[in-house]
Amino acid sequence: MNRQRSVIKAVTVACALLLALGAVSGASPDKKEKTVGRLLFGKVLDPQDNPLPDAVVYVTNTRTRAVKTYIVGPDGAYRFPALSTAVDYEVYAQYKGRKSDTKSVSQFDERSQVYLDLKVSDK
Repeated sequence: MNRQRSVIKAVTVACALLLALGAVSGASPDKKEKTVGRLLFGKVLDPQDNPLPDAVVYVTNTRTRAVKTYIVGPDGAYRFPALSTAVDYEVYAQYKGRKSDTKSVSQFDERSQVYLDLKVSDK
């Protein structure tokens, strides 16, 4: 009788361990969440569509008000990789005291890559 109880107890413990392992492995599914985010890129241009090297692009997280900056190269190109898709952003460029219009990137925009040209006026 004692031996039978010991076997039942051992089987019960083994089943409990298997259930616990199954629950833990179920908590982390095989599919990995994509945390890559969104890529925002484009060019800073003058009114005649010429690139403006050394312009500064500002991207503001509208939720936290955190600002990221990027100094463009000779081709006027900028890129902000891995932006959250759950946040709205505002973006604009400055060049020698002049500023482009501010553009928005919405969290409801489902594109993984957003291309925006920022035109800095002559005035």
